[in-house]
Amino acid sequence: MSRRGPRHFAKLAFALSDADEPVDTDLSHFREHIAAATAGDELVAVWSHKLAEWDMLPEPAWTDTTPRTDERREAVYDRLGFDGVLRKVLDAAVPVHKGPGPITISRDFKPWYTRDLATNRSFYWKSYKDLLSRKGWSDAAVSDLDEAAHAVVERLADPTRKDAYGARGLVVGYVQSGKTANFTGVTAKAIDAGYRLVIVLGGTLNLLRGQTQRRLDMELIGRENILGAADPDDPDALVGIDYQDDEDWPDEFVSFGARPSSLGAFDIERLTSRDKDYMSLERGISALEFEKPDRSRPLYDPANLHSARARIMVVKKNMSVLEKLVTDLKKFGPILGEIPALIIDDESDQASVNTTDPKKWEAGKVTRTAINGQISALLKLLPRAQYVGYTATPFANVFIDPGDEEDIFPRDFLISLPRPAGYMGVQDFHDLAGVDGEEPGRAEATHVRGIHDSTGDRLLEALDSFVLTGALKLYRADHGVPESRFRHHTMLVHESVRMAEHAELADRIRSLWNKAAYTGPAGHSRLEALFSADFRPYLDQALPSPEAYANVKKYVSRAHQLISRGGTPVIVVNGASERDYDQPDLDFDRTPNVWKILVGGTKLSRGFTVEGLTITYYRRTTQQADTLMQMGRWFGFRPGYRDLIRLYIGREEALGRGRNAKTVDLYEAFEAICRDEELFREELRRYAPLVDGRPQVTPAQIPPLVAQHLPWVKPSARNKMFNAELVELRSPGAWVEPTAYPDMPDQLAHNTECWEPVLASLSDAPVELSVGNASGYRARVGTVSHEMLMTVLCDLRWSTPSQFSPHLEFLLRAGQQPAAIDDWFVITPLQSASRHQEARILGHGPFTPARRTRRRGSLFGAISEPKHRPAALRIAGAVTTAASAVVEAGVRPRRGALVLYPVVESDLSLSADGAVDPHDLVMAFAFVAPKSSVGPDRPLVRFRAVDSGRQDAVVIDRADVRP
Repeated sequence: MSRRGPRHFAKLAFALSDADEPVDTDLSHFREHIAAATAGDELVAVWSHKLAEWDMLPEPAWTDTTPRTDERREAVYDRLGFDGVLRKVLDAAVPVHKGPGPITISRDFKPWYTRDLATNRSFYWKSYKDLLSRKGWSDAAVSDLDEAAHAVVERLADPTRKDAYGARGLVVGYVQSGKTANFTGVTAKAIDAGYRLVIVLGGTLNLLRGQTQRRLDMELIGRENILGAADPDDPDALVGIDYQDDEDWPDEFVSFGARPSSLGAFDIERLTSRDKDYMSLERGISALEFEKPDRSRPLYDPANLHSARARIMVVKKNMSVLEKLVTDLKKFGPILGEIPALIIDDESDQASVNTTDPKKWEAGKVTRTAINGQISALLKLLPRAQYVGYTATPFANVFIDPGDEEDIFPRDFLISLPRPAGYMGVQDFHDLAGVDGEEPGRAEATHVRGIHDSTGDRLLEALDSFVLTGALKLYRADHGVPESRFRHHTMLVHESVRMAEHAELADRIRSLWNKAAYTGPAGHSRLEALFSADFRPYLDQALPSPEAYANVKKYVSRAHQLISRGGTPVIVVNGASERDYDQPDLDFDRTPNVWKILVGGTKLSRGFTVEGLTITYYRRTTQQADTLMQMGRWFGFRPGYRDLIRLYIGREEALGRGRNAKTVDLYEAFEAICRDEELFREELRRYAPLVDGRPQVTPAQIPPLVAQHLPWVKPSARNKMFNAELVELRSPGAWVEPTAYPDMPDQLAHNTECWEPVLASLSDAPVELSVGNASGYRARVGTVSHEMLMTVLCDLRWSTPSQFSPHLEFLLRAGQQPAAIDDWFVITPLQSASRHQEARILGHGPFTPARRTRRRGSLFGAISEPKHRPAALRIAGAVTTAASAVVEAGVRPRRGALVLYPVVESDLSLSADGAVDPHDLVMAFAFVAPKSSVGPDRPLVRFRAVDSGRQDAVVIDRADVRP
């Protein structure tokens, strides 16, 4: 039933039955058993697994129904021959999993990794899948992972193909959402399929690399491969072997029962260990000498490939480590061209991306940053190497030049993983419309607190929350919740990246802690008030929850003791070298219980999983969206205590220094990033469906992947955005003033003629415009439709088209929205200076051209005058200040304002009839779009990556925006 899909169950049961046993041909006993089954029933578990697998299968040969739908389940039941009653019973026991699957954008690829092949070669995948089930993963979650991992592997090159090809891909998950589980699954499936060298780039610190190594060792490589030939019962044989001091060894490590090679599979050899990064191929060339039963054939030939051991190394993204690896590999010569290799790049937007400014590249020579250069060298050395990057913040990756063949742009596929069940992400801390059906304001009220309240700083309250939630965990452990869920209990305090400030903050926390009197009357009084006001109303009643503080009070002393163990409640996590991070108290794997307050900065912001994180006190600012999102260590899985999570976050924090300093809301920033992220995923979802069996777009062709809701939060650091092109800049209610006008006479004349219908719409008599108490000015005014103005703007010439094209894209898209912009109020100010001259333009007027000069090349400085702006802002609804009658009469809900400035760059020269030559005139303008031009959920800025090759890139810039 696995290979052919579901088949008629009663007939199959009869055919396989023992002749001496009665056969349940009407399936009545089966139906009754399922209906009466309780939790943990083995038969229900079997059917749950199979139904989930069939429900989610992407394109089975036996049906054309859509996965994860009732229609797919009905198709399964039809093939099984189940009647209506049995269908209802099974639906009640095993509901259809309708959660979203992975979203995939890819090039065409030659199918090779079929479901049959995946089933036939599944030794390590099956072991990993079984482990996940034993760890409590649901069948739906395992099937989700199976589907996503399969989608990655099938888009790699066939490891047995004769011509070498290296695919490049990117997998996008959520921060702290289980990306390691996905690439572990991908690795398992890939080595089963024939990949024989796996290099995992596991972060930039030993701390992170060791975490990844342990995870792979525990869940994929397994006891027998770690031990090798060592006798597990001989203490002397175990000296020097990893994990002898790990409390999870050996019981929690996957076991195959014997060496895989003795079971008809193949062994895995580790070239790195938990404590040892890549140093050298310790046994010389033999470390990569692959067994070849038929030495006349290459390694990738199936006759050789499937009997060879796999090699795995987890390598830190460090210049010296990678350089040593590249140097060693160069010694192997031609054999490298035979090795199907897989490079997994964890946190692929960190260190891996080339941040060298392309404008500074020497002609014909590409200079790369150190890590990017070594990754490029690895890919060149291993022509059969597949590169798969993993990140939750793909902004830097999609700005890589798609035309740079030696770089890591995901040219072959981009896969967006679904938000896993049980995951707490940005959506759980922000009340976004339609998220999980929550009541308005519930997420923020439950989990989010400001840094300050009416009494001042709330750091002491945050510490109180940490102690109280520790006591609540102990209460739950005593009332049936597995104690393993509360093994670690942590609080994160993140205010700055400066080490000196970390030390000061740690001292302040210790001082508050020592004065808090948690086991005395004052401490209990504070905790009781906090429990009543801030925890009791939000406790999850599906979990053991105390009715009153009196029920949890006895656990406070134990929580305080666990946190204070070692003499201090605080661990400072920073350092100038790797040795500074060798902190046993921070080792979540080797330390039985880490109950501490972690104070740190950057090193706690990327990749490193803070286990048991419950309370966060956060106020560090940054202007990069990806950096800010990676600081969200409070995201992740919180089984048994998600209702206890509290985020104390700055609502008014200083950004920048000196005159450029401003106050920002970090909570608002995270919400904006969430919207950016969801828009990115929506773009992928929009273009993912195949049309006539072919991809709509390739990764290089996806229209603007990255958006920006808040102008001050850029998608990524500037040195990662050199290849980014601004596609759209939305500016509702803001004064926008382009300055890149052409300087060639023919282009100036063309632009002037474009404006003729607008000039014709202006009033003959000037009017007086003023707002509030400000002095007014005289102007000629008129109204034009949005369609007419767009016709004009699309036909204009520019000296630097990219300066205006993002604004034009915004205005064009705004016009496509229902009732976004109806029309535009046009204002042409008349100069009041004593030396002003009147002139007619294309038969219209008179006007009074302004005198302006260019400041930087073809760019003008400011063209407008400050006094001209308030009327335009008022008409577009950007301000509410009362204005003159003419201005108030012009105000409309869906009306924009455009201020038109005829400009000359030298003395005004007029013809005999008082007309100015269009060749001498710059028709400058500024505009204010109405608030209706962009909805609250639409981002303000969108970008795309520039493709230096441009062969298949979608051009976002309007063809009508011409130089």
